[in-house]
Amino acid sequence: MAKKTKQKRPAARLPKGMRDIGPAEIRAMNAMIATIRDVYESYGFEPLETPAFEYTDALGKFLPDTDRPNEGVFSFQDEDDQWLSLRYDQTAPLARYVAQNFDMLPKPFRRYAVGPVWRNEKPGPGRFRQFMQFDADTVATTSVAADAEMCMLAADTMEALGIARGQYQVRVNSRKVLDGVLEGIGIDPSFSTGTEQQVRTRLTVLRAIDKLDRLGMEGVSALLGPGRKDESGDYTKGAGLDPQQIDKLMTFISAGLAANSAQQTLNSIQALVENSETGRQGIEELMEMQTLLESTGYTNKRVLMDPTIVRGLDYYTGPVFEAELTFEVKDDKGQPVRFGSVGGGGRYDDLVTRFTGRPAPATGFSIGVSRLQSALQALGRQNTNVGLGTVVVLVMDFNERPRYLTMVNALRSAGIRAEMYLGTSGMKAQMKYADKRGAPCVIIQGEDELANGQVQIKDLIEGAKAAQSIKDNKEWKSTRPAQFAVESEKLVEAVTSVLARHSPQVKN
Repeated sequence: MAKKTKQKRPAARLPKGMRDIGPAEIRAMNAMIATIRDVYESYGFEPLETPAFEYTDALGKFLPDTDRPNEGVFSFQDEDDQWLSLRYDQTAPLARYVAQNFDMLPKPFRRYAVGPVWRNEKPGPGRFRQFMQFDADTVATTSVAADAEMCMLAADTMEALGIARGQYQVRVNSRKVLDGVLEGIGIDPSFSTGTEQQVRTRLTVLRAIDKLDRLGMEGVSALLGPGRKDESGDYTKGAGLDPQQIDKLMTFISAGLAANSAQQTLNSIQALVENSETGRQGIEELMEMQTLLESTGYTNKRVLMDPTIVRGLDYYTGPVFEAELTFEVKDDKGQPVRFGSVGGGGRYDDLVTRFTGRPAPATGFSIGVSRLQSALQALGRQNTNVGLGTVVVLVMDFNERPRYLTMVNALRSAGIRAEMYLGTSGMKAQMKYADKRGAPCVIIQGEDELANGQVQIKDLIEGAKAAQSIKDNKEWKSTRPAQFAVESEKLVEAVTSVLARHSPQVKN
């Protein structure tokens, strides 16, 4: 007799760099997104949704992590052998959309978008290959006021989410100023006129400075030179600059650290770019932004000029900015943790031009939703109980399910999330089910309750609190904590009262 071949089963495993998200976190995220949306819409931005993937050449090669397979993106070929890639941000798809619909759009064109993006990067603690971004962009304007407005938008969003002034800062710099500094040390900052080696060096320099918050001055200096080895032993090749070039760049990076005002910061930087027309233009734009921001109350406590801000993406051409959280919290081991940047953006004047050949200057700001949500939870500004489960109607007699469904429908009609237990187990298992579902209360109607025209409501949240103080089973039975009877017609009213007692309130 032939031996049976053992069936090979797939392993239940999560792809590397991905994560599952449960109902409580999803509801908390949705509440946060609703707040962000309200701020964006108050500025006049309109929603737009683009596909999850685009033709790879349309997305362009702007990611900072280009030494990985597929150059930082997840790609595949369609039936026509054309390459498609999952979007790595919300901005590149916007550029394609604007180019495709340019003549029909109002100009400036203002839109917001929220959704997942994907990056084929090395995953690590808190760094995932799929994450959520919430963007706002203004396209078809050269006005520096549009850049200043993005900084205002970032500050207003932080405060709308309950992050107080002093706990965040929007930091501003300019790629033009950076390019002026590079010119001063003999590196052509242009993608179009620089040699291949100069372009590569420029990108390595920008990415090194962008890692200042994580690596510190010493780490950045190493990356500007020969390179550095990280804690895991991985070696990252540096820009190969000489000591004099490194010294000038480190002087630029530290220019704002000793300054007491935006004007002092700009004055310190100005001396480093006085021989560069591009650099001088960048300083002038930052000064104009500073005037606009201060005139509307967005002073250093909210928006600050900072020469260390670079942004990793290669398509930025002017002012760049980051929303950074400045408070510290303790991790599970009692160690201090800073969340740092939770959003950023800047001016990108050439993305749409790639498609059309005609000018379409633009600026935008993007929030990293998951990172910001973690920060809000750490601050206590986001309620972790947003995901209270549904009210569960227990089934005491499986032949009477129509009666129990009638109760469920009455609750649902009143806007209450409710469900009838759909399994086949008894009372004890049904209660365990309700606990696992996070139900705030359960509804019980057996023969006795039915005969008396009543239902029993068991408040599971209050019951759990009471259980901690009750000493023995006899006391439990005598007190029947958090369980009460009401007339059947008052079911909705009684459940509404229980839910109101436990309605989550976001702390301010």
